[in-house]
Amino acid sequence: MASQVRGFAARLGEESRALVVLFYGSNLRTGSLDGVIDYYVLVPGEAERGVWPRVSYREWTDAGMPLRAKVATVTLEKFREAASGALIDTTIWARFVQPSALVWQRDEAAGHAVAESLAAACQTAARLAAIVGPDQGREEDYWSALFRATYSAEFRIESSGREQSILTLNAQHFEGLFPLALEAAGIEFERIDDLFAPRIAAAERARIERWWRKRRMLGKPLNVLRLLRAASTFDGAARYAAWKVERHTGVKIALTPWRERHPILSAPAVLFSLWRAQRKGRANQR
Repeated sequence: MASQVRGFAARLGEESRALVVLFYGSNLRTGSLDGVIDYYVLVPGEAERGVWPRVSYREWTDAGMPLRAKVATVTLEKFREAASGALIDTTIWARFVQPSALVWQRDEAAGHAVAESLAAACQTAARLAAIVGPDQGREEDYWSALFRATYSAEFRIESSGREQSILTLNAQHFEGLFPLALEAAGIEFERIDDLFAPRIAAAERARIERWWRKRRMLGKPLNVLRLLRAASTFDGAARYAAWKVERHTGVKIALTPWRERHPILSAPAVLFSLWRAQRKGRANQR
């Protein structure tokens, strides 16, 4: 793992007096420092009320290399609750059953606490996978069913087959995870070669189905609330948007102090500047 990733994580952790910093997303898989690095910063304190996490965009130059990060900050206690499946939220356990890396910790106790939460996320995910998956199938059949179910419950657009790319690109991570998570969750299963058949009592199956039905119904409204909150509280939103525009169009957007403070109100003027710059560029090509 690149030392820059750990250095950035240490900077974030120390600035926020965090307990741990987790690194996840496509950059973890590829090892690339291009684009935006994804971090989850877990801080001490009582679990938040209302909509969480806080989201910010940060930039830092390390030895002449510009780094960019999207940072989600939440208390470790709220993260633990979400990973256990106790909350309506589906994003934590569905995201962190996928690969992540502990890249900074305050001490061993904090690292141990987040490791327990990640294990709980795997158990929560496997419990649902056993319900939404086939009566008998391979590990990937159950994980595929899980991701299709959680994507449909969230306010997000994923291309068809997205779940297969996750499993293919992270094959080593998922190999053997399903039976381990089932055992930890106390779910019995039969195994014949590479085929699994979870054995869940009717009462327990009904309980899990009720649990999932509630989260499936409320998942999209919760995601909309988070998007609305992020639109008004995303620290560094203007810089993040300007970088995205320049990356995808080649047009550099001037960031004034007013645009920094009011990214939503300034959006029409920014879009007009982008349209004018692109029009000018097309005219120069004639």
